[in-house]
Amino acid sequence: MVPDQSNPQGAVPADEPAGLAQPEPEVVADVAELAVRRPLKRILAVANQKGGVGKTTTAINLATALAAVGRTVLLVDLDPQGNASTGMGLPKNARTPSSYDAVMGEAGLAEAARPTGVPGFDLVPATIDLAGAELELVGVERREFRLAEALGPVADRYDYILIDCPPALGLLTVNALVAANAVLVPLQCEFFALEGLSLLMRTVERVRRTLNPGLALQGVVLTMFDKRNNLAQQVVADVRDTLGDKVYQTVIPRNVRISEAPSHGKPVLLYDVKSAGAAAYMHLASEVLKREMAHAG
Repeated sequence: MVPDQSNPQGAVPADEPAGLAQPEPEVVADVAELAVRRPLKRILAVANQKGGVGKTTTAINLATALAAVGRTVLLVDLDPQGNASTGMGLPKNARTPSSYDAVMGEAGLAEAARPTGVPGFDLVPATIDLAGAELELVGVERREFRLAEALGPVADRYDYILIDCPPALGLLTVNALVAANAVLVPLQCEFFALEGLSLLMRTVERVRRTLNPGLALQGVVLTMFDKRNNLAQQVVADVRDTLGDKVYQTVIPRNVRISEAPSHGKPVLLYDVKSAGAAAYMHLASEVLKREMAHAG
């Protein structure tokens, strides 16, 4: 589905799409300047095998921030829990065809994609059927490439395709990594953060070695940061010492507005554009675009 400014029947509801035009100028200056430069066609997998780290929140709000500055974006919800679909206000009875149908070859992604309340931002929703997809795919030829093949016909229609991976390192996540140009990792500011990251990076390396030689690490974004917490500050320091410039400078704060937004079916950029959480995701979009420009040379 070509990105559409309209909101036909079945589109994700949004009460205040115009709110996207209102971010503070100093927050969007860099990202807006970058967005009008050279267009790129890129697929990013948003992945972490640990749940509750802000993965889906990052996928939704990064997609919204990129769309807010004129990029066309497709978000593929590949998590059986369907949290990205819920977070964008899509009711469960309006989620077919879904990413499951696309992966299983029962529908095309162009048919499954539908516009959200954010101009230029389309969503492929997920259903609980994805929970059984890994078993169904076991005997399927080229099972690791099902998502990549499904994305082929629509890839040129979007500047960015983001894939919200399930919190596991199974076949669905492998499909996302095979389809992607790069992986973006949300990492919660907690004690076991680096331990979980090492497992994910081993999986990324195996996929790069055997299935997708071009797969790269786009970056690691630290989430749920509480500046009042000494442990959180120590985790940030440790992660930066370990991973260096792979870690984005932007840190996503633990923010009430970010937590409230999904229950209203909106990204935080629509729910409260002036909040600290909205500003953080605009800054993250700026960093992502800068890295993409550097990659393009």
